[in-house]
Amino acid sequence: MKRLQNYNIEDNSNWDVIIIGGGATGLGTALDSASRGLKTLLVEQSDFAKGTSSRSTKLVHGGVRYLAQGDIGLVKHALRERGLLAQNAAHLVHKEKFIIPCYDWFSVIKYLTGLTLYDWLAGKFSFGASKYLSKKDTLNLMPGIKEKGLKGAISYFDGKFDDARLAINIAQTAVEQGATLINYMKVVKLIKQGDVVVGVETEDTLTNAKFKLNAKVVINATGVFVDEILQMNNPNAKKMVRPSQGVHIVLKKEFLKSESALMIPKTADGRVLFAVPWHEHLLVGTTDTPLDEHSLEPRALKEETDFILSTASSYFKNKPTEKDILSVFSGLRPLAAPTDANSNSTKEISRDHKLIVSAKGLITITGGKWTTYRRMAEETIDLAIKHSGFAPKECVTKNLKIHGSVLTNDDQYLNIYGSDRKHIEDLCKQHPELTKKLHPNFPYTEAEVVWSIRNEMAETVEDILSRRLRVLFIDATAAIEMSARVASILATELGANKEWEENQIEIFNKLASGYIYHAEKPREKEALAS
Repeated sequence: MKRLQNYNIEDNSNWDVIIIGGGATGLGTALDSASRGLKTLLVEQSDFAKGTSSRSTKLVHGGVRYLAQGDIGLVKHALRERGLLAQNAAHLVHKEKFIIPCYDWFSVIKYLTGLTLYDWLAGKFSFGASKYLSKKDTLNLMPGIKEKGLKGAISYFDGKFDDARLAINIAQTAVEQGATLINYMKVVKLIKQGDVVVGVETEDTLTNAKFKLNAKVVINATGVFVDEILQMNNPNAKKMVRPSQGVHIVLKKEFLKSESALMIPKTADGRVLFAVPWHEHLLVGTTDTPLDEHSLEPRALKEETDFILSTASSYFKNKPTEKDILSVFSGLRPLAAPTDANSNSTKEISRDHKLIVSAKGLITITGGKWTTYRRMAEETIDLAIKHSGFAPKECVTKNLKIHGSVLTNDDQYLNIYGSDRKHIEDLCKQHPELTKKLHPNFPYTEAEVVWSIRNEMAETVEDILSRRLRVLFIDATAAIEMSARVASILATELGANKEWEENQIEIFNKLASGYIYHAEKPREKEALAS
């Protein structure tokens, strides 16, 4: 398999900016950097959005919870970014109605007051006004909600999106702006001259090719892995982040029978819980469990899935059980480490991002949330320009359309590709055999697999079924059933042999088994280590 011939990369090549990490923040930073005319390279140790950035609650939001905590500044900035995302990625970011059921009249007053402030903070970027719904209207909108004791509900609007799809489209936009992005390229060492970071040493994990790459500034945007890069620079560096795990489960959509999303305003641990219609299923989460370790494939604890099921059961008319879980997945938030090393509360950990010059030539950005990725990237490149003496140039991403952005009027599932939908339909016309579905329960076709390989930098079965088509996150058993056909198409497209194809199936099916909830084998905390 010849992989790197498609990339503009050579050993000892020189770059203005090298970004480590292909999640939301890294990809946004690559786009901002390239769109300002800087020679930009991004390297990612796995696939783009492999970690936290594909494992969110699928919300583009200001953060109702942060409003309750009094963090007005964070909410206001996030609501503005929500509005910009809806403008610039219209094919992926959509307005969603959220319902907060109220079982006492004090809750009605409290949430209506708070959400009216939320709407006001959005200003011209408002998605619509919050309002009180009667009990009858609430049950009409959400027939699956618990009726006993219901006084009514508050409805408000926020954004919903497909996180991994947006990540891929941001990557494509960065490439269109002149950046070079390479997945499966792991940084193994920082190159230093004295105390100055002047580049990185990398290894391609698929081909074993090694490179020394020089840069005027290196940006560490590796999420929960930032400390590993910082320790390459200084083995005694103090830890900057502490991971917090967020778990989601996926159920059949029939549990709520609604196009609106449910927001449970207060759970036993003081968080909020969401049940969001997503890809014709129901996504329910999330948890907030502080951890001392991290991995690319964190696993849910039984106590976390129990908590989600128990909380949902308090609000659903039909109570979900373990056997109803179609997929369970976990993401790790890179929260700023608390000053008290013995603290075990995520409430003491900052939700905002942190941007620092870690050493001459090395900038670190971490924390934050998907909604504010663009603003974080802007601040990062502003600092890189100042730190490294690049010619000042204004950020242009506020009004830069993301690849695929187009408004559509129908509900055809291919709309998730935006303007690329036409190209996939043309591929189907040219090769009618590619219209074959990958699975009877899903609309996805072989043409989409071919498209992802040729145009979306997919290299493995996992890339396709996890982050291009999202099946692993929706129904893990169905994803396993699709794996052989996807591996066959990959092998054909990439020119790989039968041994590679069979190995891909084995690797993916082992991975996917971790997304199937096994009640008889409770996940213990030790399973989180990779």
